[in-house]
Amino acid sequence: MSMPLQKVFVSIIILFIMSANWNPWHGCHKYSEGCKNCYVFRGDLKYDRDTENVVKTQSFNMPVSKNRKGEYKLSSGELVWLCFSSDFFLSDADAWRADAWKMIKERSDCNFLFITKRILRFYDCIPPDWGDGYENVTIVTTVENQKRADERLPFFLSLPIKHKCITSEPLLEEINLSPYLNETIESVVAGGESGENARECRYEWILKIRDACVKNNVPFSFKQTGANFIKDGVRYNVPRKYQHIQAKKANIDFRPKFRF
Repeated sequence: MSMPLQKVFVSIIILFIMSANWNPWHGCHKYSEGCKNCYVFRGDLKYDRDTENVVKTQSFNMPVSKNRKGEYKLSSGELVWLCFSSDFFLSDADAWRADAWKMIKERSDCNFLFITKRILRFYDCIPPDWGDGYENVTIVTTVENQKRADERLPFFLSLPIKHKCITSEPLLEEINLSPYLNETIESVVAGGESGENARECRYEWILKIRDACVKNNVPFSFKQTGANFIKDGVRYNVPRKYQHIQAKKANIDFRPKFRF
């Protein structure tokens, strides 16, 4: 499976047959409303680990690690989920990011995707040779409410990025994304919040985002209900193992037959 050179549409919840996780550093700081019940903090709490302590991981060089034959351990063509135990644009990682970019460029035969709430730091975090973007990098911006959508997305749309996606997860209120859905947005994902203290997610909020995507011919995926889900006025406490399943059963994902 080789890396396509032409522009591709990438949905952040579609798992390719070949995929890998790469967390070059671990730890983060709560940044906006969506961070309140962050899964990284919840996970670290179980192991008495301080999430505020941002550290370089042992897997930092994963993309370019080789076996005894001198071959890359990471297979060509893989989709690499990047920095899902931190934020790739976190300021604490400024000293390490340049080396991470070098590895991403070296592995141009693989696709790298990361989600960030810190898109406003974009120009402080890209490599000198970024130009109009690396073909093998997808950047996804999180917008959990209207305030963050209006703050982040106008800037996001202006940026030189080859592949752009939006995720509204956890979705905390009704959001109007219509002003920000143009031909540069390759997909939108929405979903509720997980965890014991999950804030509510209403089905009508999900449908509003879907309707905006359909109107603007942008692919849409309903990723998960979250643990505290309200539909038709009824509140459902959804166990973790069913949150993705129930979202899939809703059958509201949208894939345009033709795209620009």
